Amino acid sequence: MAVVLDETTRKLLDGKNFATVATVNPDGGPQSSVVWILRDGDTVLFSAIASRRKVLNLTRDPRVSLTVFDLANPYQSVELRGTAELTGDPGKSLPRALSRKYLGEDPPPEPDELARVIVRVIPERVNAFSAWAMTRTARGGGPPGRLLA
Repeated sequence: MAVVLDETTRKLLDGKNFATVATVNPDGGPQSSVVWILRDGDTVLFSAIASRRKVLNLTRDPRVSLTVFDLANPYQSVELRGTAELTGDPGKSLPRALSRKYLGEDPPPEPDELARVIVRVIPERVNAFSAWAMTRTARGGGPPGRLLA
């Protein structure tokens, strides 16, 4: 069952923060890679080349974990666990939108024969982590705090 993302999570996903995507290999082992993301309501999109291992894994087993941490405060992060839906992206519109978000410009052209898919992550569980109190302590800004999860 999909979840509704809170405002803090939405802000983190909307920033220029990278995501680590974890999928399950055929042998049961983990496979992870770093991707650019775009939030679409309470789901998260990323683009992938159709022949990549993560796409092959998600085609076989749609379970996925996506972790994002705040580049400005790496002690704030969120993990989204859920399922992935894959759709073709013949016009390669998502890579353009992602490049504009992260770089402020269009990406270089790709060969037409390079097939891309849009991966939509539908979160079923959200695990947020914030250690604001710890970062204050690390900077000498107050007494030791506790981890907030």
